[in-house]
Amino acid sequence: MIRIYLKPREKAVESTLKRFWHAKPLYRQLVEQAKASGLVNAIAHQTHYGYSNHGRVQAEGYELANPELTMCVELIGAREQLEAFCATHGAVLANKVIVYKHLEHWRVS
Repeated sequence: MIRIYLKPREKAVESTLKRFWHAKPLYRQLVEQAKASGLVNAIAHQTHYGYSNHGRVQAEGYELANPELTMCVELIGAREQLEAFCATHGAVLANKVIVYKHLEHWRVS
């Protein structure tokens, strides 16, 4: 498993040069690319309170979402798949906090 920490306001790189405000959020792009890469699981967690990459502590807004609050994209797959994913998408993952943790994937029938 890897966890990628980023800001929800970060936008995906669009090959069609769409305008910035029409670009899809990076966390959505990462989940879609994980699916296309054959990873077993990919989810995006919205946090409520915290910080990442030595930044300021941020809190969830009461009326509006805080675009500075950390989001976590969690990907589950074989280590080799996760390493390949990070190598393939290195440009958008640069300067992100990425944490790897070994997990056992059980299948119960």
